[in-house]
Amino acid sequence: MIMGAEQPLRSVRRDEQFLLAPPHPAKVALKLWSDHPPLAVVHFPQEYRAQPFAPPRAVYESDQLRVEWQTMNNRQPFYHRNCDVDEISFQVAGERTLMTEQGVIEHRPGEFSRIPRGVAHDNYGRSESHLLFYVPAPVRELGAGIRQSEPLFPPFPGWVPSPWNEAITQCMGARGHDVTVFPIDEQLLLDRVHEETDRIEVLRGRGNRVDWLYGNDQFRLGVVTFDADADADAEVRRYRRNLDADEIHYQISGTRTLVSQRGTVELGPGDFVRIPLGIAYTTVSTGAGEYISLLSRTELPQIAPTDRTAQLVSADQPASVKDHR
Repeated sequence: MIMGAEQPLRSVRRDEQFLLAPPHPAKVALKLWSDHPPLAVVHFPQEYRAQPFAPPRAVYESDQLRVEWQTMNNRQPFYHRNCDVDEISFQVAGERTLMTEQGVIEHRPGEFSRIPRGVAHDNYGRSESHLLFYVPAPVRELGAGIRQSEPLFPPFPGWVPSPWNEAITQCMGARGHDVTVFPIDEQLLLDRVHEETDRIEVLRGRGNRVDWLYGNDQFRLGVVTFDADADADAEVRRYRRNLDADEIHYQISGTRTLVSQRGTVELGPGDFVRIPLGIAYTTVSTGAGEYISLLSRTELPQIAPTDRTAQLVSADQPASVKDHR
């Protein structure tokens, strides 16, 4: 596959055992290939766990894209305005009020939204967790919205204007890259919605096999829905190999087995995994579920600590996918 294509660039038939097995020993005294580590899984619990407010945890990061995980049971202590990126969020669990100059959104689990570059925003979370994706602007919606941000005062019960700061950041909002921080009139900032004509769209997967929701020429972000594995006993199983993108998966719901040329691993809700460019993989499942798929045209290294790793096929026992159901 190549990014943005609905059909494979080409399909080839393979022997599955050979596809998953290690290479034959080299017959010449040259190092023709390198050893590569198995797939690494990062896990953050989806349910809220009480803790003091802390900055989001970076999971994957490059100079073109960053993926973060955050949990909140409070206000974010400042409004944030990005200089260089659009900021996409996905609500994992709990409730979160997103307050912006383009209106207010009450986020529910399973929903995405995109804050355009240059739009100030703050969050009020209640026992919640969410993902953040920072992508160089501009990003466009590829799917239809289910609703929009709207003027709402107060933005949440008990809100009153109070002394607050605004932080302007570059370098995808990473810590230590603030350009300036200064006090603001919170009421004046939120009143800006009445002068704005643009609104923020709320999107969610529509239950198709693949729903691409956001994209530009460097990335795609969407939701993949899977069901009980229809190919479990078929003679032909389809593997996917991305020729121009790293792929990040985040398991939303359900469980599945990810089988790849970098090992086999069981995935459940809250798991992240990165499949490097050029690595063939497939999913085996006995039930339904969903996961987020992010395609990045540039390498997207893992920053967070590894929770566990995939199991590689041994040289003397090349395993079939059927052994991993």
